[in-house]
Amino acid sequence: MREALESLRTEALAATEAADQLEVLRDLKVKYLGKKGELTSVLRGMGKLSAEERPVIGSLANEIRSQLEEALKTKETHLEELQLDEKIREEKLDVSLPGIVNPIGAAHPLAAVIEEIEDIFVGMGFEVVEGPEVETDQFNFEMLNIPKDHPARDMQDTFYITDDILLRTHTSAAQIRTMLEKGGNTAVRIISPGKVYRRDDDDATHSHQFTQIEGLVVDKGVSMSELNGVLLTFIEKIFGAGTEMRLRPSYFPFTEPSVEVDIYHPEKEWVEILGAGMVHPNVLAKAGYNPERYTGFAFGIGIERIAMLKYNIDDIRHFYQNDLRFLKQFRSV
Repeated sequence: MREALESLRTEALAATEAADQLEVLRDLKVKYLGKKGELTSVLRGMGKLSAEERPVIGSLANEIRSQLEEALKTKETHLEELQLDEKIREEKLDVSLPGIVNPIGAAHPLAAVIEEIEDIFVGMGFEVVEGPEVETDQFNFEMLNIPKDHPARDMQDTFYITDDILLRTHTSAAQIRTMLEKGGNTAVRIISPGKVYRRDDDDATHSHQFTQIEGLVVDKGVSMSELNGVLLTFIEKIFGAGTEMRLRPSYFPFTEPSVEVDIYHPEKEWVEILGAGMVHPNVLAKAGYNPERYTGFAFGIGIERIAMLKYNIDDIRHFYQNDLRFLKQFRSV
């Protein structure tokens, strides 16, 4: 039996040394040291040995098991190191190759202009409020002094969903909602940005969907001169200090008196940019404010028009066509 154990030791150590893969090494461990392995098979014959031989052969068997386990472990560590080195070589990065440049996005020019305008008015003490795009006839027209038989409705071809539900034609409805929430006894100083919809034919200067920011101030003693100061501050901040502004008499059902606001453009001379006026007493009354105690002013700004003038854009459709050649120009905006 001693000769069998020594032979097994020589054979197992040689096989372990020759192994060049971890899978082969694991198979050798099972072959020689497993429960049904060769070492176990040899030791089954110990029952035939004399009492004096058993401890000697048992000690030898333990020595061989320990030696094989150590040899297998050492070889396994070596093969794992070789495998890791190979993996590192295969995955080595060539740092001299050019990197992958991810494209840098930017705010849409309309979004950038809206944010800039909001910052200007927030700096003047205005609050930003929003309202629903699907609105009722009552808030979009009736509460703004535009009854069903009013000729002003002919100027605004509207997308009606039902007889009383429509896509809003202006964000002034948010002003009415805000005044009603205030209960008729609290000052109001808000702007309301958002999309609006009108049945216009799309061309270089018109769109069936566009963006507005409407402003409203209601308080005791509000005057036309304050409206003039707010608008001049806005215009100089958005177009630059020294930009000339003029007010022209106009008509809106929800303001009285009403004005169109122009700025002087070096290439286009006087250009209309927004409408404004003092809030009509009927509108104040419908919203719960006593027109004998409260006055106010309102204005409506077309964002596309401001952006077109600010960035010298000649076609409103550029804002909605998602042409990257156009949009990439505004990365620094």
